[in-house]
Amino acid sequence: MPDITINAPDGQFMAYRADPAAGSGPAIVVIQEIFGVNQVMRDICDWWAGQGFIAVCPDIFWRQEPGLQLTDQTEEGWARGFELYQGFDEAKGVEDIQATIDAIRGDAACSGKVGAVGFCLGGKLAYLCATRTDSDASVGFYGVSIGNNLDEAGNIAKPAMLHIAEEDGFCPKEEQAQIHAALDGHDKVTIHDYAGMDHAFARAGGEHYDAGAAQTANDRSAAFFNAHLR
Repeated sequence: MPDITINAPDGQFMAYRADPAAGSGPAIVVIQEIFGVNQVMRDICDWWAGQGFIAVCPDIFWRQEPGLQLTDQTEEGWARGFELYQGFDEAKGVEDIQATIDAIRGDAACSGKVGAVGFCLGGKLAYLCATRTDSDASVGFYGVSIGNNLDEAGNIAKPAMLHIAEEDGFCPKEEQAQIHAALDGHDKVTIHDYAGMDHAFARAGGEHYDAGAAQTANDRSAAFFNAHLR
């Protein structure tokens, strides 16, 4: 399906949508990395559609540079991605994700159940989905700076899952320990640690991609969403 338009309180933004073969089902909001709604994110949406979910990836950088599609394969892509990340309004981003949840939940093809899965920056936002939105289930892959918002853990009322790379250069071991201390006892939260893995181990084609760990994380996520969205 071509890109769709989502209405936000302060404007409109694009989202990539992929539909399952059945044409209907529960939905998953796929939250981008710092590289925009690029081919990697579109491929992830297509994969989730292949698992029987409507998958929608909103352009959360639309206020800064709409339609951005960077690559992690160039220094220029990394530099621009980090620049946008530094200027990103996190609270507005969560509002955009809620707007996307509302839009797809109201779509006739959607069962009414909507989850969220995010990567890197999106992994942090997936955690914030669990604390600030009405997502029915949320999954974060190697989220950055989750430690800054652990005081929100008490707001988590729906199932959440975090995938943590133990050698993540963007989430030091001290922060990982803080995340475990705050969330291990939470009955709605499941945390999986990946020994020897670095940041973005599930990004196909990335420097730290590990096919085995990626498949394990994806399988766990699919089982999680099948349990909580169907």
